[in-house]
Amino acid sequence: MKIYTRTGDEGYTSLFGGRRLSKDALRVEAYGSVDELNAVLGVVLVEDPPAGLVEPLQEVQRDLFVVGSDLAAPEENAYVPRVRGEMTHRLEVWIDGWEAELERQKYFILPGGSRAAAFLHLARTVCRRAERVCVALAREEPVNPEILRYLNRLSDALFVMARWANRQAGIPDRPWQAPQR
Repeated sequence: MKIYTRTGDEGYTSLFGGRRLSKDALRVEAYGSVDELNAVLGVVLVEDPPAGLVEPLQEVQRDLFVVGSDLAAPEENAYVPRVRGEMTHRLEVWIDGWEAELERQKYFILPGGSRAAAFLHLARTVCRRAERVCVALAREEPVNPEILRYLNRLSDALFVMARWANRQAGIPDRPWQAPQR
């Protein structure tokens, strides 16, 4: 199979099921943002994250393919995996476990610290954008509501992962301080 098909040369792409959309359609932007998030997680994984994050990050990457396929196949008759509540619950279990090892957060935290944590913070911001695009899409057309819940919880998980990665690296959180007036 060739990588290029020439079917998108005029600015249109196909969803699963064959429906054609402009490449700047909200639905395409939504699954494109999810794809971008997955790529950022690939960068996190090559940045030598703590061992306790490798398997969860790989699992999230697999989940994001489900999110993307769910967004790219809105028709009910399309046979693709769908985002399910168990996926969000798994994130909550992980968050609770990592948070149990962290100091209680008392202030806003600046992104950064270890390289893995810095990229996890970047992934969190890409996740938030993907979530915003999915919310906008859901106002226009049907979207599996589990997608919105999953992305919301994933951004929380990525924040906690960044804090946990810094803790594992012996790097304290950097608090944001309001400017002096």
